[in-house]
Amino acid sequence: MGNMSNKPKILSLSDAAAERIKQIIAGSGRPVAGVRVGVKNAGCVGMEYTMEFVENADPADDMIEEKGARLFIDPKAILFLLGTTMDHRVDKLSSGFVFDNPNQTDACGCGESVAISPASKAQLEAFDKPVRV
Repeated sequence: MGNMSNKPKILSLSDAAAERIKQIIAGSGRPVAGVRVGVKNAGCVGMEYTMEFVENADPADDMIEEKGARLFIDPKAILFLLGTTMDHRVDKLSSGFVFDNPNQTDACGCGESVAISPASKAQLEAFDKPVRV
């Protein structure tokens, strides 16, 4: 039985993103608990999305299990990721994860960095758990 709440999630996965996460975990060649998603200050516009394997879960991370994939969300990233949908797209020349983030306000021309505003007070109030600010 899934979460039937209408409250926003930190992050949702498309079917393609969930499948790709499961593939990269299976192909990692080591014991992996999941993938941690976060943001960091970088690039020409201000921030970049980050992803890394997680061998041992950090109790401070929020864990999301969706469509058979397990993600860990860096607690410092929640304000920037709230309501985001993560997809995996493949085109003629590239493939990669794409973040559809309602908090994103700009992106650089090459697509490597983004400007993200923290979630609004209304978004935080609708969220189903307390968020540290």
